[in-house]
Amino acid sequence: MADNPPNTPNPPKAPGPDSNPNAPGTPHAPANPNAPVTISTKDSPSTTATSPPAPAPPPPKPPEQRDARPRKSHRWVWIAVIIVLILGILYFYRQHEKAAQAAQAKQPRPSAPITTTIARKGDIGVYINALGTVTPVYTATITSRVDGQIMKIAYREGQMVKKGDLLIEIDPRPYQAALTQAQGTLAKDTAVLSEARIDLTRYEQAYERNAIAKQQLDDQAQVVHQDEGTVKQDEGTVASATTNVDYTRITAPISGRVGLRLVDPGNIVTSGSTTALVVITQLQPITVIFSVAEDYLPQIQKQLRIGQKLPVDAFARDQTTKLSSGSLLTLDNVIDQTTGTVKLKAIFDNKDFELFPMQFVNARLLVDTQRGATLLSTAAIQRNAQGAYVYVITSDDTASMRAVTVGTTDGNMAAVQGVNPGEVVAGSGFDKLQNGGKATIVNTNSAGGNGGANGGNSSNPNDNRGNTPNQNRQGPASSNTSGNSSNTGGGTHP
Repeated sequence: MADNPPNTPNPPKAPGPDSNPNAPGTPHAPANPNAPVTISTKDSPSTTATSPPAPAPPPPKPPEQRDARPRKSHRWVWIAVIIVLILGILYFYRQHEKAAQAAQAKQPRPSAPITTTIARKGDIGVYINALGTVTPVYTATITSRVDGQIMKIAYREGQMVKKGDLLIEIDPRPYQAALTQAQGTLAKDTAVLSEARIDLTRYEQAYERNAIAKQQLDDQAQVVHQDEGTVKQDEGTVASATTNVDYTRITAPISGRVGLRLVDPGNIVTSGSTTALVVITQLQPITVIFSVAEDYLPQIQKQLRIGQKLPVDAFARDQTTKLSSGSLLTLDNVIDQTTGTVKLKAIFDNKDFELFPMQFVNARLLVDTQRGATLLSTAAIQRNAQGAYVYVITSDDTASMRAVTVGTTDGNMAAVQGVNPGEVVAGSGFDKLQNGGKATIVNTNSAGGNGGANGGNSSNPNDNRGNTPNQNRQGPASSNTSGNSSNTGGGTHP
């Protein structure tokens, strides 16, 4: 076979990647690319030649790279579908909530059960509150004024004694003996004085007859004067001995209460000792000393100058239990510069012995009275960040919130501004009451009676508003302990 084959009109093409090896009329490429290829032509039906090596097919792509793009596109589609579903769910949920709220708004609000009180017009006092100390008018600390042995204790511990009652008896025998001696000396010197006076009378008669000299008469007169002095001295000795005998019987100098026993029978006491034998304190009447700020001094002095008797009440520590009532007695003459206060003293009859010496009490001094103020129970007054307010109940049982100004407070009543006398105000049930909400009046007979005592009774016969006669809107019997707290000068209730 020649090296260079003759030219053929249609040279065969090498099979490419796009040619189908199984197509009819297409020569099958040998498995070995360098194997000889048989070429058939029209002139030369069978010619064998060696074809050039076919180009190698491109390497197949990894499976991960072939599937990356389709998977990424499907992931974003699913994310978009999920987002659309979430938005749809939120939209339908909000529509459901709006529909529920609208249905709830159309439904009538349930009314809140409350009790009521009625504002009224009246008088209220302006008080000054202060902490005071109960002080007895008199306190007697008794000691011995003679020496001797205690023979008898004539009182019981804590006994109420009267002035002049025997308390302690000291052995009187030494002092009675001294009294007897003094009386004997006095009798002797009295006799000597009588004899000297008789002699003086005789000398005077003799001198009138010129029987004696003038000097003898004068000497006898001086003897009489000396004897008179001696008798005077003896009389003083007798009085001193008598007093010592009296000192052996210790009696009560004042009426009051005896304290605990400090000595026993058989004890020896001396006149120079400062140890108390017994202490007596007067309980009726009794005083209370308290201090107020100097700013209130002009108000107090103004009332005292016109002769006004200022009442003073004494309360216990809880400021609700009233112990006794009295009046202002006097005030101190100086102001304490360290505290800026002045001391006042009030006197109390203390008939029931409610006040005890050195007891701490809350003194409340009435300095003025406000006339024609609008009074309301302190239980009806509520407070928030904006201030005090009340719920006024209208004619259709609707609660309306209204701001008020609280003035003087006396017990469970307070003077307010912002409410008119006769208006009905809620007294309880504030946790369920709303502004503009309906209210159900649940006053009972007992609540109404107590409310009337607190100044909550309505004088308007037409103010029943659908309630039975036993359920008129009257204030509840709420005990507001804060009403008795310090309200110095009638300021706002704390």
